[in-house]
Amino acid sequence: MRTQLTVRLPPDLSRLLSGTARRSRTRPSDIVRAALRAYLEPARRPSGTPYERMKHLIGSVDSGIPDLAERHSEYIYESLKRGR
Repeated sequence: MRTQLTVRLPPDLSRLLSGTARRSRTRPSDIVRAALRAYLEPARRPSGTPYERMKHLIGSVDSGIPDLAERHSEYIYESLKRGR
């Protein structure tokens, strides 16, 4: 059995929901259910600290510049002078 829930929305959120439903040709209740799932499902929430979530990316890109870590300020300055 499904549970019915009544929610009072402020006018701006109601307009946003109605417009989105109209544009996507979806019922407002379907949008609300999808939003609740996205917000409440723990699997979709990132876990751990920001560092833990991205540590696998550290060192994964090769710039081709061997001394970038030591001379990064110089490279940035040169890039800005060139307009890039």
